Parts: sequence; C-alpha cells; structure tokens
Amino acid sequence: MQLKHLKTVLSAQEGPARIMAIAWSPNNLKLAVCNADRVIVLFDEKGEKRDKFPTKPSDSKNGRKSYVVKGLAFSPDSTKLAVGQSDNIIFIYKLGEEWGDKKVICNKFVQQFPVTCLVWLTEGPVVYGQMDGKVRVAHVKANKSQTLYATNSYVV
Repeated sequence: MQLKHLKTVLSAQEGPARIMAIAWSPNNLKLAVCNADRVIVLFDEKGEKRDKFPTKPSDSKNGRKSYVVKGLAFSPDSTKLAVGQSDNIIFIYKLGEEWGDKKVICNKFVQQFPVTCLVWLTEGPVVYGQMDGKVRVAHVKANKSQTLYATNSYVV
C-alpha cells in the first residue's frame, strides 16, 4: 500500500494534543476533527472546511476546558456523530443531510466513569470503553445503554 499526501486541512499548531479526535464518515463525504478548543470542524471529501460547532460539557456549570474529547464516530448513514468525552458522557449530534443543517444533540448517554474510546457499528449501536474497564453499548434508538464486558483494566 502506498500513501500519498494530498492536502493539509489544518495547519500545524503548537502545544500538546491539538487534535483530540478524528473520524471519517462511512459515505466518504465528511471528515470530523475535534481540536484543542473542543470545536468539531467538518470537512468535505475534498478537504475543504464546510462547517464547525462547539462541543458541550456534561454539566453546564463546568467550562469547556473541563473535559477532553476521547473519540468521534459517525453513524452508518453519516448523518449523526457520536462524541465520547472524559466528563462521563457521550453526546450524539444530529448533523443532517446537508452542510448548512443545524447541529443539535439528539441523544445523551450519561456514564459513571469517563469514556476512553468508541466506535459506531455499521449495523447497530455505539460500542464504547470506559476508564473502569467496562465495554458498553449505547442503543441510540432506544436511548439506553448496557454493559457487554467488564474487566479490571483501562479500555483503549
């Protein structure tokens, strides 16, 4: 396999963890990048910046710097984006079909421990790991979550 650099979509920035998470949509038309300001920037398939929106803390009393975005995952139809955060929550944002559509939170999955990673299955729920060692699933349509597996190790 050969890789070829086509374009730089975000210029280099100083400081640690300037990019917190990144995800490519299943329909290959959207790229989501979460930067250190906790803002998700959306790019089209050509690498052009098309939209952006800020993430939110789980508790509005806390500021934007009170959490870290640990993972991003697009829904199978590429119209929603799961955002796993270190402040014990997963937000599901409805992005819509078109670039100008309003970005709204359509689901919240509050957890007891910080989310460490996540993936949205091609058919089915969001699977995510937690700091306490549990692997859980979030059923978006039912707005419920359950534990799949538990261990005494941090899930990566």
